[in-house]
Amino acid sequence: MSLLDRLKAQIAQDGPIGVPEFFTRCLHDPRDGYYATRPDLGAGGDFITAPLVSQMFGELIGLWVLETWTRMGRPAPFRLVEMGPGDGTLMSDLLRAGRLDPAFLEAAQVWLVEVSEPLKARQAARLGEGPRWASRLDEVPGGAPMILVANELLDCLPARQFIRTRTGWAERVIGLGEGGALAFGLRAINPPPRGRGPVGHAPSPSGPSDHLPRWGEELEAGAVVESSPAQAALASDIAHRLVIDGGAALLIDYGRAELEPGDTLQAIQNHRKVDPLETAGLADLTVWADFPSVITAARDTGAKAGPILTQGAFLVALGIIQRAEALAARQPERGDQIARQLDRLIGEAQMGELFKVACLCAPDLSPPLFEDAT
Repeated sequence: MSLLDRLKAQIAQDGPIGVPEFFTRCLHDPRDGYYATRPDLGAGGDFITAPLVSQMFGELIGLWVLETWTRMGRPAPFRLVEMGPGDGTLMSDLLRAGRLDPAFLEAAQVWLVEVSEPLKARQAARLGEGPRWASRLDEVPGGAPMILVANELLDCLPARQFIRTRTGWAERVIGLGEGGALAFGLRAINPPPRGRGPVGHAPSPSGPSDHLPRWGEELEAGAVVESSPAQAALASDIAHRLVIDGGAALLIDYGRAELEPGDTLQAIQNHRKVDPLETAGLADLTVWADFPSVITAARDTGAKAGPILTQGAFLVALGIIQRAEALAARQPERGDQIARQLDRLIGEAQMGELFKVACLCAPDLSPPLFEDAT
């Protein structure tokens, strides 16, 4: 029985489920979850990430990490952690840049935090036996400073979706519609005294004040607000580690830099958006990173955080244009290709504006480009 059929059977028996449960099952169900069984990265797969666009991305992240380590006082040892390391390309390019200072490579204890067994195999094939693996951040030993990098990780963490109605807030849920197909519906937070929607109404386990920002109260009917306790919890966990052991974390993802409504749930298959309710377990499922909430959670835990930069501004400040020019000068036959890669990474209509970069760090540290963190 497919994951889609098992979800239908569960809902028929127990009632509608929330978006986070659906999201997690689609990605991590042991039998049929996308990341558990069939993650497919790259131009010939379902989606492509910045490290796979060009080596320049990972090399410049490596330079940022190297300079951050220097500002930390060049501790040895330190934990060099990547969460959600994909196929290992980013860490490979990062470590190549780290060769500029052999002491950096000697001091770095590389940890990869990965839950997908297929991706672990690809990472091991690319990086060899040097790294160590963990399934969660708390499995990475403490007691030493940490520099953590996470590219396109936050978008893999689920979000609850709330919809403003004429009578108040409701939470989006997934139930059964016409013909037994999965369908979106609403779970009333303050349910009306009578009447049921197509997938049923039931009291929400918690009210909007637990998950909605106060600004959402002013939105018009029909507006969707997303709240990701999982993203905020991860930021808090990382910040707690940084406050205790020292160091910094670099988070890169597509998402919002300010509080705003919007439905960002999407499923990607073969580089195209597909219906998430029809492709359970067969497609990558994502939501936008909520950088304002991530920054707030980190600061509430005692770390410094922010500001939020665009990926384009971040990479330009690190020297990606000069790096592209140097590569093109050495390989003139690849000049057009390198120019396209550069535009993909920093162009306003490409990754440059949609993708954001944020830094979390220990209270006594000022990483490069984030000296104004508070």
